[in-house]
Amino acid sequence: MNHRPLLLALLPLALAACSQTPSNHAGPAAAASAPAPTAAIAAPAFDTSILARYHWRLSAASAADGKRIDALFPRPDRPLQLDFVRDRLSVSNACNRIGGNFKVDGGRLKPGPLAQTLMACQDKALADLDSAISHRLQDQPRLSVQSEGDAPKLSLAADNGDTLVFTGEPTAETRYGGEGATVFLEVAAGTKPCSHPLIPNKQCLQVRERKYGQNGVVESNGEWQPLYQDIEGYTHEPGIRNVLRVKRFTVKNPPADAPSTAYVLDMVVESEVAK
Repeated sequence: MNHRPLLLALLPLALAACSQTPSNHAGPAAAASAPAPTAAIAAPAFDTSILARYHWRLSAASAADGKRIDALFPRPDRPLQLDFVRDRLSVSNACNRIGGNFKVDGGRLKPGPLAQTLMACQDKALADLDSAISHRLQDQPRLSVQSEGDAPKLSLAADNGDTLVFTGEPTAETRYGGEGATVFLEVAAGTKPCSHPLIPNKQCLQVRERKYGQNGVVESNGEWQPLYQDIEGYTHEPGIRNVLRVKRFTVKNPPADAPSTAYVLDMVVESEVAK
């Protein structure tokens, strides 16, 4: 019997099987050698809440060559200060007050258009300070915060090599653990003797609370009374009557004979020489 036709019929199947065997063995090896796809890792978003917990005062400023930027320090006793409240950035201790919206994006501080008051400063170095700090902020510097105990450092690094370092001082809200209540106090021009258990011959400010309507008109004045404590940030000048906007905070666990409230100056609303 002739078996050649059967052999010839099986030959294509055998060749097909041989040709498929290498590819079956190569599949797992190729898969093992191929790099696994990696997911892109997004940079963590900057936590802007730390900015709001401190007043940031300029403590150092250097150019790309390492030299100090003296133009930013016309008054060493009153350094430039940045404050971040919600989405608002404000600059104080320049010639004018400067402020506007801001955001932090891609590791950069990105202020919106900055507005400023229109005071004229006779000191040219102080007058030039407004533009010196405004330009550096609007250049969208890279932003970073380094924690150093109770005094964190805020660094703003511009693309031209300028680096500004601000030292943080806790805000009243941070120190007292809350927002506090906004009140208006009228402070009389003169002080009066008052009894204080720890301070003999104590002179107390005479204050009364003032309330305004939504239209800004005075609605009522409280009774004059001595204030047995200081108002943080306020220095009284004898003979000057002031209306102050202050924040009133509850002091948690005050020491013995210490007040259970604290007053912190927000702004001077009115000021006049008493007749």
